[in-house]
Amino acid sequence: MDQLPPAALEHVATYFRTLSEPTRLRILNVLGTGELSVGEIAQEVESSVANVSRHLAQMAQHGLITRESRGNSVYYRIADPTVHALCELVCGSIARRYDQALTERAAFVEPRSGKAGSR
Repeated sequence: MDQLPPAALEHVATYFRTLSEPTRLRILNVLGTGELSVGEIAQEVESSVANVSRHLAQMAQHGLITRESRGNSVYYRIADPTVHALCELVCGSIARRYDQALTERAAFVEPRSGKAGSR
């Protein structure tokens, strides 16, 4: 990122804004298993077809996914495999920080001995 011009940084920011919506992350997670139709995606992410279609359109606009028409159906898949790697990296980092916070909190909790009046 050292030498990216402001216009390129704006594209990077837009890319990350596109990833900042939980439903879109769920869609990407589902598409990580392979290509699916809008109806299949909607069912997997427990959302309406209309809502999923709106998110898919935005993700396609920014190059995260691609679509292919086959007969009366349209199938979506991840266009850029690095998006899946990026999500894995970020999710792994968050999971490690969460586990660390739990461990640190546990250090402040006194183990209970089970004996009445043992203070």
